[in-house]
Amino acid sequence: MKSADRDPSRTKLLGLGLDNTDGHTRLTRGDDFTLCGGSEETHSKMQETTIKLNEKLRKSGRRIGDVPPRELGDMLRETLE
Repeated sequence: MKSADRDPSRTKLLGLGLDNTDGHTRLTRGDDFTLCGGSEETHSKMQETTIKLNEKLRKSGRRIGDVPPRELGDMLRETLE
């Protein structure tokens, strides 16, 4: 999908954790994200990363849908360092 075709108000970040072995269902939702699954450690890391990303976006006065995909990827990588 071209950037011009995206609707920023409907853009969400989806996090999927695939390493769950304890059978517990983990789901965290926010205005701009949904995090599903993972072990307790993985889900916690996804939550932490999403919080840091949203802080960066808030400081810049933007939401996830306002940021071009490549820049959003760069911002996510920065939060993981």
